[in-house]
Amino acid sequence: MNGLRPLLAGAAGRCPNCGEGALFEGFLKVAPRCASCGYDLKAADSGDGPAVFVILVGGFLVAFAALFTEIAVHPPVWVHLLVFLPLALGVCLGLLRPMKGVMLAAQFVNKASEARHD
Repeated sequence: MNGLRPLLAGAAGRCPNCGEGALFEGFLKVAPRCASCGYDLKAADSGDGPAVFVILVGGFLVAFAALFTEIAVHPPVWVHLLVFLPLALGVCLGLLRPMKGVMLAAQFVNKASEARHD
């Protein structure tokens, strides 16, 4: 099985098993079961991993843009607040769902739920 296909399906919010059914019920709530293939998604748990990666990536992008803007244009502080706070929020919210899907798909690819000892 190609390990990249489930990761791309997860990033798109699709079931990592079949690539068809929805991975999420809401914005970040994982569906209990794939509506297409019936794959059990309840055991999948991404923890805080997606949030950490999103903060690191989104923070780097927004901080770099703010620093570049400060050096190149020297805008007043209120312009930074008006532009970069909403940008940071948008970038982080925009990356959170795909990153959670990738982390859940990575668990599927590596069969992480089979190694759990309850």
